[in-house]
Amino acid sequence: MDDLRYPIGLFAHEGEISREQLQEWMADIESTPSRLREAVAGLSDEQLDTPYRPGGWTLRQVVHHVADSHMNSYTRFKLALTEEEPTIRPYYEERWAELSDGKSALVELSLTLLDALHSRWMMVLRDMQHEQFARAFVHPESGKTIRLDWNVGNYAWHGNHHIAHITSLRARRGW
Repeated sequence: MDDLRYPIGLFAHEGEISREQLQEWMADIESTPSRLREAVAGLSDEQLDTPYRPGGWTLRQVVHHVADSHMNSYTRFKLALTEEEPTIRPYYEERWAELSDGKSALVELSLTLLDALHSRWMMVLRDMQHEQFARAFVHPESGKTIRLDWNVGNYAWHGNHHIAHITSLRARRGW
């Protein structure tokens, strides 16, 4: 049986990250807003309010979560580029998803936000020198130091992961 929670598997990358790999991941990040918009195109409110799996978020919550998460990631990138290994502030994504904007706002609000956010994020990523991708931040929950090059891959995966939640539900339901 397919794992509905991780339809494309978990993100994993070990070892050095090549410039070519970074470019592929950056292309995924750049295209996330348009691919997410395409994934939800034509869905009714009832469909948007359907969980992608039993006990999971609704498609609407997934869209708003991507915006919330990518806003946090963009901020973390900027912190890592302007400070020496800052300790970032985590957030309770599951609690954010339960707030009224996550549960009931029009998905267009987050899709529009993602268009602008990813345009700015890509400006930063394209302007970074290769050695800047070795800069890092510390995640206080895990205590791990996270390099920006690895985090580019993680967020390329993140967008693909949530788009797959939507597209796999649509395929299962025949939407």
